[in-house]
Amino acid sequence: MKFLSNFEPVAYALLRIIFGFLIACHGAQKLFGVLGGKSQIHVPLMLAAGIIEFGGGVLIGLGLFSRIAGFIVSGETAMAYFMVHAKGGFFPIVNHGELAVIYCFVALLIACHGAGPFAARKDS
Repeated sequence: MKFLSNFEPVAYALLRIIFGFLIACHGAQKLFGVLGGKSQIHVPLMLAAGIIEFGGGVLIGLGLFSRIAGFIVSGETAMAYFMVHAKGGFFPIVNHGELAVIYCFVALLIACHGAGPFAARKDS
């Protein structure tokens, strides 16, 4: 449908903004113990994950350094999948890793595509 392609820039901007917000919420849980989570800053790996998720989410949502932040978040969520979920079975639906997988690939898309429209800074 040609008509819907007219909305691609706005749809991508919404995807980037909402994704950034959601991944930042995961980081906020780990760092600050908010939104139903417990602060996990005493565990070095969870502290690193919280910083990557919160900082990367804010940068992606704002459209600042989106390619770099997306690449780092993609790697962090892939690592989270393999360290936490993969040992529970091959299929993400079985090991409850669907969210980590989709976060990984949306972050990779953002890393490849860049900030797009409505960004604080245009990526090259």
